[in-house]
Amino acid sequence: MFGLAVASSSPAVAARCSHVRAGAGAIASQNITDPRLGLSGLDLLASGRSADETLARLQMQAGAAIAFRQLSIVDAQGRTAALSGANTLGTHAIAHGDGVVAAGNMLKHDGVPAVMIKYYEASAALPFGDRLIGAMQAGLGAGGEAGPIHSIGLKIVRVVAWPVVDLRVDWHDTDPVGELKKIWAIYAPQLDDYVTRALDPTAAPSFGVPGDK
Repeated sequence: MFGLAVASSSPAVAARCSHVRAGAGAIASQNITDPRLGLSGLDLLASGRSADETLARLQMQAGAAIAFRQLSIVDAQGRTAALSGANTLGTHAIAHGDGVVAAGNMLKHDGVPAVMIKYYEASAALPFGDRLIGAMQAGLGAGGEAGPIHSIGLKIVRVVAWPVVDLRVDWHDTDPVGELKKIWAIYAPQLDDYVTRALDPTAAPSFGVPGDK
């Protein structure tokens, strides 16, 4: 599986910044965001290029505008690469772990991504989605963004062509991470059922809702 969690003070951050593809990898395109870099990067990863090779190609594609971009990449082999351009906003930092990378801008302090990586690596026994959300909460607990965050997204892919998880809180005044955690708690037990319904509706379990017979 590949996954990506992203949060911001801006609305609907996951609509612009989250890019994952089964069998290929994951890319976060952050800061002054260009979603084209995420889309092109997934194509490069799917062609077999490594995280470092993909980052190098994206730098060439972006040209001078790369100074405004922040990119984080995990490839199909779990290798990571990341870049913060010279014009990345505020305090910014990147941290790498085993098959995981965290990056942020406009941070309270530059140790936030490392705290996220520490949580992620220490929570290997948890489901993947819980690890990603927990890492976000750990980052917030360590200071997070300098101002309040208002949106968050969680996207996960595995085997099938579509994201098996694509959950977003596009705006919340006080606690978007808490809201996403509630949604994930409802969705997670049903995740496999939704995949089954797509692949083999004859084996699909009941929806368990009014009107379902």
